[in-house]
Amino acid sequence: TATATAAAGSMAAAVIETEAKAGLVTEKGPHVKARTTPYLNGPERLPVPDDKVPWSVSWSEYAPVEYVAPSVEQQPVWADDPARISDIKFNTLDGKVNRVSFQGQYTVDKDGRPLNPCGRTGMCERGLLGRYGPNHAADPVVTRWKRDAAGDVVMDAHGLPTLEFVGIKRRDNGEWAIPGGMVAPGETVSLTLKREFGEEAFNTIEATAEQRADIEARLQAFFKDGDTVYCGYVDDPRNTDNAWMETVVQNFHDEDGTITADFKLHAGDDAGDVSWMTISPELQLYASHANFLRALQERHVQLYHKKKTSDTKKRRVSTDR
Repeated sequence: TATATAAAGSMAAAVIETEAKAGLVTEKGPHVKARTTPYLNGPERLPVPDDKVPWSVSWSEYAPVEYVAPSVEQQPVWADDPARISDIKFNTLDGKVNRVSFQGQYTVDKDGRPLNPCGRTGMCERGLLGRYGPNHAADPVVTRWKRDAAGDVVMDAHGLPTLEFVGIKRRDNGEWAIPGGMVAPGETVSLTLKREFGEEAFNTIEATAEQRADIEARLQAFFKDGDTVYCGYVDDPRNTDNAWMETVVQNFHDEDGTITADFKLHAGDDAGDVSWMTISPELQLYASHANFLRALQERHVQLYHKKKTSDTKKRRVSTDR
């Protein structure tokens, strides 16, 4: 019934909110990378001007290019069966598959396909994405302050502390990105975050049992408490009118640098390379990742100065005594 479906949807949304504490960065303006043409290893999209992106704007001549990547057509376990689209329960928890969007309730068209809540992309069907509707991912951002040989925090040209993060170079397109991956059906976001970071930044897939146990013990402690930076739609070049990326981005910050000093980074799984990278205005990353990091940097810089001010006041009080 409609009541049961709504209840299930609310339950799934509650699960998401429990894992992703609110209050975060938001995307602004029409999606751009989701209209990138040609599509990744695929055909050209129909060009969509900015003013025609919203579904609320009438465009009777709109004829998006239909495309499903060969890897998705082969029906891997992570992909929906298009022949059974009428059985899919959108806007709710569909078995173990989370079909709830962070953007809220999305529309399903006359053909039974969900419509991208952020508007037209110039391409319909699923492209490289396995699921119709939201394809949920989790992206761990591991950060620390950049330090010099003496152990002091390095300041940039504007006198602001320099923040570093662990970045990976994607094998599929050569772009640098935040480590991360898809949330498997029934898997919690917290588990995905730890698993993906281990696979891509430490190559736990090829590690020995002893090495894997050591890595997992380190990550278990470090990944115990994360700060949610963003949860929602991702302006991703894989997006289409009927399938799109959404993510939970969580930050794990090593304030004094003592934990991450022992990290031996080793690229693995989907990563061709891995490195500590500096967050700067010139930073170019895959999808919306640079936006997440700049917002995160601003937050950490504010906290850094707040802590410095507090420490200075404490020293003054101690001296006065």
